[in-house]
Amino acid sequence: KPLAEVARLAREAAGALGTMGVALGACTVPAAGTPGFELAPGEIELGLGIHGEQGVARGAVQEADSLAALLLRTIAADLDLKPGTRVVLLVNGLGGTPPMELAIVARAALDWLRGQGLVVERAWTGSFLTALEMPGCSLSLMVVDDARLALLDAPAEAPAWVAGSRIAPQRRVIAAPVPRQAPPAMAAGPLAGVLREAILAAAGALEQNEAELTRLDSQAGDGDLGISMARGAAAIRALPPVSFAHPEEALRQLGECLRRAIGGSSGPFYATALLRAARRLGPAPGAADWAEAFSQAVQAIGELGGARPGDRTMLDALHPAAEAFQATLARGEPAATAWSAAV
Repeated sequence: KPLAEVARLAREAAGALGTMGVALGACTVPAAGTPGFELAPGEIELGLGIHGEQGVARGAVQEADSLAALLLRTIAADLDLKPGTRVVLLVNGLGGTPPMELAIVARAALDWLRGQGLVVERAWTGSFLTALEMPGCSLSLMVVDDARLALLDAPAEAPAWVAGSRIAPQRRVIAAPVPRQAPPAMAAGPLAGVLREAILAAAGALEQNEAELTRLDSQAGDGDLGISMARGAAAIRALPPVSFAHPEEALRQLGECLRRAIGGSSGPFYATALLRAARRLGPAPGAADWAEAFSQAVQAIGELGGARPGDRTMLDALHPAAEAFQATLARGEPAATAWSAAV
């Protein structure tokens, strides 16, 4: 288009645009060598400049939903937006905010805008224009019509304007009902009481040691083991008493609940082990049956994950325990002694 036309479109777009940012900390301009401003613990900077300049107000740290509402209320009032107005939303990271946190802000912003009756035609999230390493984000709204939307949708080669950052349009998602078969109302077997007591004791130990498991996993892994085990423990506590009527039913129910409750690869591994072990147990298993179930559970994890003892996985704890249990029983020792050897 002619330069005058480009200038007109740009002026009109700027007039239809409102933006406001929030910083959780300052950035350091290399030439200055010191942060542009200082925040006390628990403080945030509102209305900052995109280059890291101080904002218009300071306040206490708030949750993402509250912050998004505060920024958008200010923008909507400035633009005098009315219900039914067509807008586009840009959630921009300032340089030190990870995509996951920007996604949380985007979800909060979309919820607020739709709750105000505004029609969100497009939404983008990502780090489009940053203030070096500043933690925080800016929200921008632009009023649009069909012509302006067409310009926003046009292909572009600017490195910071990529189509992949566009948020999918709102969908109505309806979860399909999943029929869940309740455990049959079977009479409790001879091990029902001790099974439930032991399994709940294990769940309690996981909950009590959440912090220690997190500490250990932070040194050896990604630090999420504590919360994962706590979720698993909560799922175990939610099992109805009938789940513990017989050993095979107890392990099957455990496998199903841990598969859903524990994230990452661990949930499927635990579930696979427990479901495989359940197949080996009858209503009143003996010590040899438990030992074989334990060994088959360990084998199932290796088959699913492809790991072997020595590969620095959970098998390095489970495999020697299962072997010690079986070897001690093979020597004619009592089951309690074999279990102590396994532990």
